[in-house]
Amino acid sequence: MDLSDPIAWLVDDAAASPSAASFLRDLGRRLEAEGLPLAGGALTLAVAHPIIAHRTSLWRADTGVVGERLGFLAGAPDSGQRGWLEELGPLFESAIGKAPDSPVLGWAGKRPFDSTETGRLNEVARFALAPLAAIASRAAQAALLETYLGRRSAARVQSGALSRGTGEIIRAALLCADLRDFTTMSETTEPLLVIAALDAWFERVAGAVHAFGGEVLKFMGDGLLAIFPVTATPAEACDAALNAVVAARAGMAHLEVSRQAQGLAPLPFGVAVHFGEILWGNIGAADRLDFTAIGPAVNLVSRLEGLCKPLHRTVLVSGEAAAQASKELVSLGEHRLRGIDRSCVVFTLSDG
Repeated sequence: MDLSDPIAWLVDDAAASPSAASFLRDLGRRLEAEGLPLAGGALTLAVAHPIIAHRTSLWRADTGVVGERLGFLAGAPDSGQRGWLEELGPLFESAIGKAPDSPVLGWAGKRPFDSTETGRLNEVARFALAPLAAIASRAAQAALLETYLGRRSAARVQSGALSRGTGEIIRAALLCADLRDFTTMSETTEPLLVIAALDAWFERVAGAVHAFGGEVLKFMGDGLLAIFPVTATPAEACDAALNAVVAARAGMAHLEVSRQAQGLAPLPFGVAVHFGEILWGNIGAADRLDFTAIGPAVNLVSRLEGLCKPLHRTVLVSGEAAAQASKELVSLGEHRLRGIDRSCVVFTLSDG
């Protein structure tokens, strides 16, 4: 069979494209080489994600640059790719498949497409169905893994690191946060209100962690463990963790105003920051594994967070983290931590 270069590529190789963006760029270049007068292209794929409805890859023919635009489930109505393409030139769009969330492949021309050219683009759309199904499936799997496992663990699962007892040593600032008196609240509050409170709490603290480059490793009941890995210097990692703490406190203060106006109980919490090494690895039964953080640093930051309530502080910082951080801290002296042999030098924020 005598196939054109774009069609042969769609049949033989396109399914192996590492992303929707690379698929769009490579297809656009091949269609340009065939003489189609393209100013740009766009590809919209539905996403299996709790807040993102779809991702649109945007390719400019003049620069070769591919950008991305997100459409959110709870956001304002999104014009998708159409508005962006119309800025570049006359528009031609093809829905690839018949499902409501089928991919949409669109092209902008340097001039209006003639009937022969629209016929070629329709043919391309037909042959794009199979490779885009493969790409969308991989993207959906990656999104689901990241949603439930986190970025680091999802990457390890996708790479095939499934052996029990394996792991990596991570040098990082650790952040442990926990709601206080949650047991009492859960026993005296309607379950749906408890879930709403947990969601609001986690959204603010996890959002702050992600905003400053950290990663939530584990949700644990009403608490979480997050890390800020050392990528440049320990000081940068510890400062990022403390900046996340400040942002989380601001978010919770805003939430408390809203809850008070609704007649809801406050959500007191404690946060601890430490610096050290953890082992992040595969632990569990032969057929049911979990990525878990273990090591003395994990034990210490957890015990340090537990000291927040008796010391009447919201934020506590270990001596190891304080020695690295540039933020102004106030010493609270040495304290014994449950289950830790040595005493710990403890600090707090100046307004902590």
